[in-house]
Amino acid sequence: MRKLLASIALLLSVCAHGQIKWNQQSQQYLDQYKDLAIEEMKRWKIPASITLAQGLLESGAGRSRLAVKANNHFGIKCHGWNGKTFYQDDDARNECFRSYKSVFESYEDHSRFLASGQRYRSLFNLKTTDYKGWARGLKAAGYATNPRYANQLIDIIELYKLHRYDSAKDYDKYLADKTKGPAIHRSIMYFNKNYYVVAKAGDTFRSLGEELDVSYKKLAKYNERDKDDVLEEGEYVWLKKKRSNAPKDYKGRLHYVRAGESMYSIAQTYGIRLRSLYKLNKLKPDYQIQVNDELRLR
Repeated sequence: MRKLLASIALLLSVCAHGQIKWNQQSQQYLDQYKDLAIEEMKRWKIPASITLAQGLLESGAGRSRLAVKANNHFGIKCHGWNGKTFYQDDDARNECFRSYKSVFESYEDHSRFLASGQRYRSLFNLKTTDYKGWARGLKAAGYATNPRYANQLIDIIELYKLHRYDSAKDYDKYLADKTKGPAIHRSIMYFNKNYYVVAKAGDTFRSLGEELDVSYKKLAKYNERDKDDVLEEGEYVWLKKKRSNAPKDYKGRLHYVRAGESMYSIAQTYGIRLRSLYKLNKLKPDYQIQVNDELRLR
């Protein structure tokens, strides 16, 4: 519990008055796993907001040692567990925690843990939109020893507006499925009806393909590159085939070329196929763009 409180203070930015402040790392975590939480809600009737708030709080936005080493995002210990284990100090020294192959397994086991536990049975009489009732019920049932646990969950849910997911009728199955493969330690973003990640130093199409469970050859093809090309830190890498133009709200808008940009880098920024960007602007493939050139995006 001492380590849990320390990670809360660091990663969720709790100020002196106890008010949790917005945090970019936390937002990225929630964006990455919201679709999985909604999928779990539809299967198990546990509010997506509760699942997300618990995962964020217990795992320090996915950055705690337990989350990184054992994919355990909910701090569930080994009681009645026959799978792999991980040991670390908590309320006592060298306590046994459950270890998972993927973050998805952690989320799935969390749902099963609550649904099968006698102490949590009454919570399933509550509506999935009653996040306050669930938060207080989890504390009363002994999920955590921290006396402020229920209030912390409620504060997180209200700060990040997670309760909007509790009435979700649909979710992004592509992003939910991505959590079912190998552990992904980066944010997957959505734009122009596509998904992308931002390359880190040392990334290759092969390493990204392994991490994201995508064929590295397809990944290179989607980004109109050779499979052995070197990626630069900060590049956008698209996970599906790019589109022929920008989103509808870009109609009539222009991109003004800046120093250092190329037709390819601009196409990557907006998730547009390079050939389509030339065609949109009636340019030949050998045209050399100049600073301040105006480019149509749709």
